[in-house]
Amino acid sequence: MALLTYDETRPWAKAIRDEVAERRMPPWGAVKGFGDFRNDASLSDPEIEMIVLWVEGGAPKGDDTYLPPVPAPGIRKPAAPSRGLAIRAETTLSRGITVTGIAPREMQPDTSMQIIARLPDGSVENLLWLRNHRTEWNRSFYFREPLTLPKGTLMAVRPGASAVIITGKPGQ
Repeated sequence: MALLTYDETRPWAKAIRDEVAERRMPPWGAVKGFGDFRNDASLSDPEIEMIVLWVEGGAPKGDDTYLPPVPAPGIRKPAAPSRGLAIRAETTLSRGITVTGIAPREMQPDTSMQIIARLPDGSVENLLWLRNHRTEWNRSFYFREPLTLPKGTLMAVRPGASAVIITGKPGQ
């Protein structure tokens, strides 16, 4: 369904409210609290409340003056990570790395994946948890701030999937 104009969106208002309230829309997949991502497409609680109140208020059109320009047609695909460390199951780092993001791989539809880093001091960094994956939602997840992981860190991907740990300076 197209959601670029009010006329295209209005008939779907109640369905949008329901999907947003259940956090199925917009599609994101990452569980809150497992990583802090700069490209987080999920909605905040106030944004969800605003959409719910808009629908319950009759889904009024509003003033065209405040509309953004209509985007160009076509879907932009994110670029594949240019640098990274492929991991499956468990991998112990032989050197320290700076992690800027994670690109999940080999996930089947409706499956879940957790990626953690167990540091040499015993502490655990929860990097990414994806639930109910859908193939059309494939994306890389970029951390708001790069993470430095020392030599000896155990990287674990569970269950049965793999990932590319994107390394290097942000934007590379």
